[in-house]
Amino acid sequence: MNSIKTMGNNSRAGLYIHVPFCRSKCAYCDFYSITERSQVDGYLDALSREMEQTREFAPLFDTVYIGGGTPSCLSTRQLSDVLTRVRKAFPIDPGVEITVEVNPGDVDTVFMRGLRDAGVNRVSIGVQSFDDVVLNSLGRRHNGREGREAVEAARAGGFDNIGIDLIYGVPGQTHELWQETLQTALGFNPEHLSCYELTIEEGTPFHGRIERGEFGLPGEEEAYRFFTMTSAFLEQQGYTHYEVSNFAREHAFVSRHNHKYWDHSPCLGLGPAAHSFNGNRRWWNHRSLELYLRDVNGGRTPVAGLEDLSAEELRLEALYFGFRTKRGIHGPDFRERYGIDLFREKGPALRGLRDEGFVTLENEFLAPTCRGLALADRLCLL
Repeated sequence: MNSIKTMGNNSRAGLYIHVPFCRSKCAYCDFYSITERSQVDGYLDALSREMEQTREFAPLFDTVYIGGGTPSCLSTRQLSDVLTRVRKAFPIDPGVEITVEVNPGDVDTVFMRGLRDAGVNRVSIGVQSFDDVVLNSLGRRHNGREGREAVEAARAGGFDNIGIDLIYGVPGQTHELWQETLQTALGFNPEHLSCYELTIEEGTPFHGRIERGEFGLPGEEEAYRFFTMTSAFLEQQGYTHYEVSNFAREHAFVSRHNHKYWDHSPCLGLGPAAHSFNGNRRWWNHRSLELYLRDVNGGRTPVAGLEDLSAEELRLEALYFGFRTKRGIHGPDFRERYGIDLFREKGPALRGLRDEGFVTLENEFLAPTCRGLALADRLCLL
């Protein structure tokens, strides 16, 4: 029987902190958040206690990512205090990548300078669009002008690693309008761009509207046109399409934290609804601030559930994540870590994917083409 080697606590880990507060809920968003912010202080105290509970997770962390929700709902003083507590509780690499998500409308140059003073060296701005009609359709609380001002504030505040998040496939959005959005974003020369296709999850207001027939999303062919147009346009502008939804101006600006998810590296998640992974076990916290506070304040870990992944499940995940990244899968590394010679056991299927233009096979690397990236979630089922 094939054996499997997993990454344990001897690896550099990533730390994710979930801020579960938003000033308003977007109609398409399925991430856990609440608009009632009266328990911010209680959440911050519980977060510190959870750090104490998990301080033995890994010998070293080299990425910290504060997401949400809307982290920019917190003040820079509060965010700085969170990072101070992180440094006290965990061993942090001197070259750590620290990312904070922010929303336009919450931030100005003073706010951005406060983040830089706190040690944040990467900021991800949830612009989604610079077009007011699209923003209104999405239910965003900022307008296009505020989106542009937020990017300018980040640069004026001292950031030299700025990411802009954008959404395409919004009902009524044309290819021409989407290209205008991309051109506006490129005018700021951002180091990173995340371009997500709008997806609708059950339970969101958007899902209810689709069920009632109020509007529909682009079909598969139209979505593919958006995807390939985005990839071709940004690569022509010098960006590397390094993951399904992500583009970097240089290799140095690839999201180190996100790569930990794709590489099966250890990641510790703190806060409500946060997920953790270490080797072959994954666990997740209560998707409820109330239950999270109850458990942490009661001296218990706020874990809602866990799963131990089998060797086959880990292999399948490794294929799934590998097909999502331009780097792809290195055959010898895969064999060493997961106990299977992929090229020998899946050779005919891989050659078929290559002949159909979905992957390349070169120097023992199996890597998706742009066409393959568009179908990454299907390729792993070879």
